[in-house]
Amino acid sequence: MSKSTYLLYLGCAIPSRVLSYEISARKVIESFDVELVEMPEFNCCGLPLDPISHDMMLVLAAQNLCLAEQQDLNIMTLCPGCNGTLRKVNKTLKEDEGLKERVNGYLSKVGMEFKGKTEVKHLIQVLAEDIGLKKIKDSVQKPFKNFKVAAHYGCHILRPYELIGIDDPENATILKELIEATGAKYLNYENEMECCGATIIISGERAAASEWLGKDNISLQLARDKLVHLKEAGVQALITLCPSCYRMYDFNQPIIERAFNESFKIPVLHYPELLALAMGFSPDDLALNEHRVNPSEILGSL
Repeated sequence: MSKSTYLLYLGCAIPSRVLSYEISARKVIESFDVELVEMPEFNCCGLPLDPISHDMMLVLAAQNLCLAEQQDLNIMTLCPGCNGTLRKVNKTLKEDEGLKERVNGYLSKVGMEFKGKTEVKHLIQVLAEDIGLKKIKDSVQKPFKNFKVAAHYGCHILRPYELIGIDDPENATILKELIEATGAKYLNYENEMECCGATIIISGERAAASEWLGKDNISLQLARDKLVHLKEAGVQALITLCPSCYRMYDFNQPIIERAFNESFKIPVLHYPELLALAMGFSPDDLALNEHRVNPSEILGSL
C-alpha cells in the first residue's frame, strides 16, 4: 500500500458548502507529490446518526472503509468529524470480532465485507507525518511576516484520544507547528480548545429565523465568546480545520455581529489556504471570494 497515495474522502459538508477547503487541500497535497484518488461511491460517514441509530452509523462508516479496502488504499479525510467516525469504527471493528461479524452481516447484503486492512488519516496527519515540517518549510516561497493568527482545533480532530491518537488534546501542538512553518505568528487565547457551537446549530436552524438569529441562541453565544477572546488577543485571522467550525466563525460571523451589536471582522482561513498562500498560490487560485468575512484586506496588507 503506497504511503504517497490516498483515497480522498470528502464527506457531505465540504462538497456542498465549503468548496474552498477542498480546493486548497488538493493544491497543497498534490504539490508534495501525494496522489489523491477519487472516491466517487462514498456515502455519509455516519456521524449524524450516532447515537440515534448506532448500528446504521457503524454500517455507513464500514461501507466507506470497504471501498478503500477494495482499492488497497488508505483514506485521507478533510473533515474532523468524518475522520473521527471512520477512525473510531475502523479501530473498533478490528478489535471486536463479534461486532465485526454483526456489521459484516449487514454489509453482505450489498456484497461487501470489512476485513480491517486500511487506515484513515486526516489532512494534518498527512502533512505532519508523511510530508513533515522540513519539507513544508522548504516549500514556502512567500513566508508570512507579522501575521498574527490563532487556531481553532475543534472537538473531533483530537478527541477522544484513545480512539483518535493524534497529538495531546489538552496541550495540542500539531496545528501550531504547521502554522508556524508558514512564518505566521501563532497566538494563544482564552478558551482556545472550547467548542464553536456548531453541534447545537441544527436545532437552531429549525426554529423561527427571528428566534435563531437572536442573542439567546446558545450556538451563537459560544461562537461569539470565542470571537471576543480572539479580538482581545489581537488576532488578525483564525485558522480552522473543520468545515462546520469554519462556517460557524465565517458564515455566521456577520449574524453574530448583528445579534450582539459588536464588530469583529476576523477573517477565517482553512489551514491549507494559509499554507497555499505561503507556497505562492494566489487568492484567485484558492476561491477566497467564497469567504463571508473577506480576507483580502488583511492579506493585501501583508
